[in-house]
Amino acid sequence: MGSDMIIAAGSGGSGAFNLLLLLAVPLVFYFLLIRPQSRRRKEQMQMQNAMTPGARVLTTSGMRATVVEVDDDGVVLEIAEGVEVRFVKQAVMQVLKDDDPDEVDDELDDELEGDGDDQDGDDDRVDLPKDAGTDASAEDEADGEDGADESEPKGRAKVKAADKPSA
Repeated sequence: MGSDMIIAAGSGGSGAFNLLLLLAVPLVFYFLLIRPQSRRRKEQMQMQNAMTPGARVLTTSGMRATVVEVDDDGVVLEIAEGVEVRFVKQAVMQVLKDDDPDEVDDELDDELEGDGDDQDGDDDRVDLPKDAGTDASAEDEADGEDGADESEPKGRAKVKAADKPSA
C-alpha cells in the first residue's frame, strides 16, 4: 500500500504537462493548416487581381485560354479563335508562363492526326479494322456455331439507358 501512495504522489506534477500539451495542439494546427491555407488564398487573390489582357490562363475546369477583358468581378476569356466566354475571376486557377509548352501539344496532335500506317515501335497501339464484325462471323461459322445471333457485329456492344423509376 505504501508503493501506491508513491505513484500517486509522482503523478501530481503532470498538470503542467497537460496544460502545455493543451496549448501546443492549437499552435500546431495553426502553423500546419491555417497559416499555409491563408497564404495560398492571399497569393490566389493577388494573381487574380493582377491579370491583364493577353495573359494565358488555366481555368479550374482545365481549359487554357487568353484573357481578352478584365472586369471588377469577371474576365472574358478567348478559348478558341473567335470564341469568347465570360468567367468569374475565381474560375482562373493559374496564369501560365509564356514559355508554356503549347507547341509540344500541337506536335503531339500532328503526330496523332497523321496516317496510322507507320509503325515506329509503338506496341501499345492496336489497330482494329472497321469490319471486325464480318471477320468474327466468318470465324464462328468455321467453328460450327449457330449463326442465329450474328445479326449485330461482335466488335460493338449496344448500351441502352436504364429507365429511372419516377418518384
